[in-house]
Amino acid sequence: MKKHLTRKSLLKGKRKHGFRARMATSTGRKVIKRRRQKGKHKLTI
Repeated sequence: MKKHLTRKSLLKGKRKHGFRARMATSTGRKVIKRRRQKGKHKLTI
């Protein structure tokens, strides 16, 4: 069951685990690549 999160923590989550944060580092890009290969509908938070 999903918990309701406050705006601030959502923003923190996006900054840490969001698409742009992933693309900023080489290991993050590898994460995106793996998730694309697996066929994940949602790549990041």
